[in-house]
Amino acid sequence: MELSNIEPQIIWKNFSKLNAVPRPSKKEGKVIAFIKEFGENLGLETTVDEVGNVIIKKPATAGMENRKSVILQSHLDMVCQKNNDINFDFDTEGIKMEVDGDWVKAKGTTLGADNGLGVATIMSILESSDIPHPALEALFTIDEETGMTGALGLKPGQLTGDILLNLDTEEDDEIDIGCAGGIDVTITQNYEVEAAKGQIVRIEVKGLQGGHSGMDIHKGLGNSNIILGRLLYVGLEKENIQLISIDGGGLRNAIPREAVALVSVRNANEFIEETTQLKKEILEEFATVEPNIHINLENSTSSEKALSEEDSRKIILVLKSLHNGVYRMSPDVKDLVESSNNVARVELKGGELKILNLSRSSVESTKNSVAEQLKSIGELAGMKVEFSGSYPGWKPKPGSEIVQLMEKIYTEKFGEKPHVVACHAGLECGIIGANYPEMEMVSFGPTIRGAHSPDEKANIPSTQKFWSFTKDILANIPVKN
Repeated sequence: MELSNIEPQIIWKNFSKLNAVPRPSKKEGKVIAFIKEFGENLGLETTVDEVGNVIIKKPATAGMENRKSVILQSHLDMVCQKNNDINFDFDTEGIKMEVDGDWVKAKGTTLGADNGLGVATIMSILESSDIPHPALEALFTIDEETGMTGALGLKPGQLTGDILLNLDTEEDDEIDIGCAGGIDVTITQNYEVEAAKGQIVRIEVKGLQGGHSGMDIHKGLGNSNIILGRLLYVGLEKENIQLISIDGGGLRNAIPREAVALVSVRNANEFIEETTQLKKEILEEFATVEPNIHINLENSTSSEKALSEEDSRKIILVLKSLHNGVYRMSPDVKDLVESSNNVARVELKGGELKILNLSRSSVESTKNSVAEQLKSIGELAGMKVEFSGSYPGWKPKPGSEIVQLMEKIYTEKFGEKPHVVACHAGLECGIIGANYPEMEMVSFGPTIRGAHSPDEKANIPSTQKFWSFTKDILANIPVKN
């Protein structure tokens, strides 16, 4: 089946157009121009603010002028992840898509349904002539995935809407009313290098599922950086390991799927034999949740210089000490992860070390506590630790008028109650709400699986359901007081 034949055709048409435009985080110039041209071609008031957010305004349809005004919001950027065997340039190429039963997928890369389906939905409403709606402001933000700098750069007074509908969640039976805040914790250090004294061993971890470092953090999935750290630790027993290089993980908000290290050890065969026993244990641990995990240990060669045994020991001990995964479950909201950390990226090259963590929490004090714990570990090892990109969480308001309206519409329309939840992902609502404290906010969206990984896929029937639900919400927005 071709994408153009899927219902609702207007959504998939706009999603296809959007996915033809490269849109990596922090490189959104092409997609900003695309959305700006889209709004202007419709004859709608279109502006681009100083950080790159695009705002398009559309007047209310006839008879809806007295309703509360609505902001429809999604982010333009996407997570760019691909399988190692795929030759693909996210900076220049459009996403290649295919239909597989009830799902739309990409060919070996992330699909960009997060948050491209939200963007496409807003585009479809803006260009429609037969959908009743109040006065609309379409807000397309940039850089949500790697810093939320679009939302952070949105100034007070730029928006006038009463209600914000954020179209950026991934379960179609959920109405999201709260989210976690986050902070980047970056650990760095430069080390002297020397000639490797022993034999070279290559350690590779691959085949993990990966996934969203907020929404999937509670699933017990493997983190390639953490697994690599466990394997490296074996070499410390005889203190004969020198690190040459490490390349693990990628984006801060994606659970790492792959990691590789080159090390020098005095006896490669002995090291591989000892590490193989741990390899077997790890494979057994993850057999249920990571059926495709592969750990390769092999003799290798390298012309690169290595770190000293002492400096290597410090780095390996830090990798073993950093907290990864759920830190605390919420005592107030059932089954909600309150706080977590993702050891997202470990890079060691030419003596330069960088470890990137993303700590999340719906409680600000706990977010700070997790970050401070990581900082303490790094500083004990003589490393530099910096905090950056901090953004607030979004406090739930379950009694708000828009939440009650959406619950009522959903129940009547689909014959069951929706799940009104808070999530552990970072949504822009918390940041936007800091500048617009009186604004009512809700987040919802179609069902998406595997976001932030090459396994990402969007459910077709769910997108139909989401589109119908969205239109009914807009048609029933309350009258202004």
